[in-house]
Amino acid sequence: MDVSGYCGPSLQTGAGNYNAVVALIFKHRPGLVAYITCGDPDLDTSREVALAAIRAGADVIELGVPFSDPVADGPVIQRASERALKHGTDLSGVLDIAKQLRRQSHAGLIIFSYLNPILQYGLEKFCAAAADAGVDGALMTDLPVEEAGEYLRAMKAHKLAPVFLAAPTSTGQRLRDIAKHSRGFVYAISRTGITGARQELADDARALVERLRAHTKLPIALGFGIATPEQFAEVGSFADAAVIGSAIVQRVEQNPGREAVAVAEFLSSLTATTQHAGASS
Repeated sequence: MDVSGYCGPSLQTGAGNYNAVVALIFKHRPGLVAYITCGDPDLDTSREVALAAIRAGADVIELGVPFSDPVADGPVIQRASERALKHGTDLSGVLDIAKQLRRQSHAGLIIFSYLNPILQYGLEKFCAAAADAGVDGALMTDLPVEEAGEYLRAMKAHKLAPVFLAAPTSTGQRLRDIAKHSRGFVYAISRTGITGARQELADDARALVERLRAHTKLPIALGFGIATPEQFAEVGSFADAAVIGSAIVQRVEQNPGREAVAVAEFLSSLTATTQHAGASS
């Protein structure tokens, strides 16, 4: 997985231009999108956790920018953001991690942030810096697609993939808009509410993915609450990838001094069965 000196994005398109369907590559079904809160407990550890996740099978790393008011996140990620902010983590530090990761891997890299840190940094400046770092795209968790015109123009100018969230409550028109403007993949939220691991997947997760499939050829990644091998395998029966977030951040919190090892062990436990099955078929 490590590719020394690699500096290009992990996107593929048949037409060679931004307006074509630009998709991130998922090598297995389900693919694995791994979220980390950068700067928890420090930036060096976050980089090592990301590399460990890639070695354990992650196709895409979501580099979370800590924010003071993460309203869509549950207590695990809220605590991680608080710790990271206390250590002075900011968007510049997250972009620096991305640049370091890009030198070592061609896994997909997505900046995952609330809009406020991006606006404070400067939208155009952010897109230019992200492209320079080798980032593939970004997900602004609180930016609705209907209000994203300026953001979309800046992302397009720097050939970055905007990833949007689709919820079970999204109307048909919003799903069409999300499909039209998304690049890389579409992030389907398995349920409404805040992030956090759950014992079982929401019943409407499969229905949401089916609704999205009517509008896009992009990979669809399902997130919010996936934490067990059984859930991970279940996602693969109807979606292209699973997003693992709170369960990763929780391993970081609970394993001081061995964060990367703990995350690698956890993710390997999720992917082992499905990847073995794929290799055998």
